[in-house]
Amino acid sequence: MYDARYAEEQSVKYQAALKHLDITRPDSVLDVGCGTGLFFSHIAAEAKTVVGVDISSRLLLQAKERIRDFCNVNLIQADADYLPLIDKSFCFVFAFTVLQNLPNPLQTLKEIKRIAKLDAHIIVTGLKKVFSLEDFKVLLRNTGLQVVYLEDSALKCHVAVMMQNQV
Repeated sequence: MYDARYAEEQSVKYQAALKHLDITRPDSVLDVGCGTGLFFSHIAAEAKTVVGVDISSRLLLQAKERIRDFCNVNLIQADADYLPLIDKSFCFVFAFTVLQNLPNPLQTLKEIKRIAKLDAHIIVTGLKKVFSLEDFKVLLRNTGLQVVYLEDSALKCHVAVMMQNQV
């Protein structure tokens, strides 16, 4: 039901983020809050390895069906605030439609920052009905990540592309 209701809206978010990235065969991509795996079809062919993380076993079962055609996608059931992943291990980290669903978005972003390689791109969205543009900017600033691009167009969310450039 989620896919039927939100697939088109999610696809627009993916396109808004991807148009500002140069993704040429990255080693490792992480999709935090991957849900049913809608994003995999947009990135799996480009990446060496894709990992999808979600806390919901029900959603991961649906994502498992979606990844049958991809041998480079792995799924992990985990909390976005406590990722069971090695520090500095991903070139690209995506978190679409996640932050507003978590108790402490700054904690979530710090955890995402922990697992991102130096010079990694981190792409997150923030639902406008939860985050004003100013609140979203403050949240992003508090991560210590460099905001490269912030889209605040007709989308229902803000789309931020950030760089992990600090030791």
